Amino acid sequence: MQPHIMGHRGAPAYEPENTLRSVRRALAMGVEAVEVDVQLTRDGRLVVIHDDTVDRTTNGKGQVRNLTFEEIRRLDAGLGERIPSLEEMVDLVVGRAHLVVEAKHPEAAPALLQFFRERQIFDHTHVISFWHPLVKALKEQEPRLRTGILMVGCPVDPVGLAKAALAEALVLNFAYVTPELVAAAHAHDLLVYIWNIDRVDILESYLAMNLDGIGSNRPDVLIAYIKSKRQEESKRR
Repeated sequence: MQPHIMGHRGAPAYEPENTLRSVRRALAMGVEAVEVDVQLTRDGRLVVIHDDTVDRTTNGKGQVRNLTFEEIRRLDAGLGERIPSLEEMVDLVVGRAHLVVEAKHPEAAPALLQFFRERQIFDHTHVISFWHPLVKALKEQEPRLRTGILMVGCPVDPVGLAKAALAEALVLNFAYVTPELVAAAHAHDLLVYIWNIDRVDILESYLAMNLDGIGSNRPDVLIAYIKSKRQEESKRR
């Protein structure tokens, strides 16, 4: 089974990251999943942006948590795009691909919980975070929520950390993933997603690991390569 290819912040090698335009491009490329980052505005709205500040990705300045939703929406996130709300992102993606939402800060947990309960999109989404206590708390409060933990590097027992956080998925940098780790995770019914592979010369060895998903800033490159491999295999039969 080939892994799902996931657009990391959409297709940011081609479009402004974490925008509707970027995600539309990824969907048009044929991704099976999209990963976006979510933070909370000063007035409690969930918006799709990676950094703590708007400085790098927009024409504005300041911390996301210090800006209101309307102030955020007035900013240009590239090519005239606005910073999307999580509602807009769900409306665009759900039904076309799986949506993976990375919670950047613990204070977003109550708003995320309310949002997912209102939208009832548990079967079409995962919530992931580097904040493992956040992941555990969300799962304890809402067992229908699918969750995953992100990690820096590779700790001694990533499977144990995932189980302790009540998570269903491990999300790791590709450089720290081995066939043995994937097999151990699968033995405990954990999914394994990796980020971010953008070149086919790196991709090849990971296709044999039975991964569940691979994130990419250039998802079209990976999709085209996997398609070509399938065609070659079909010709040999």
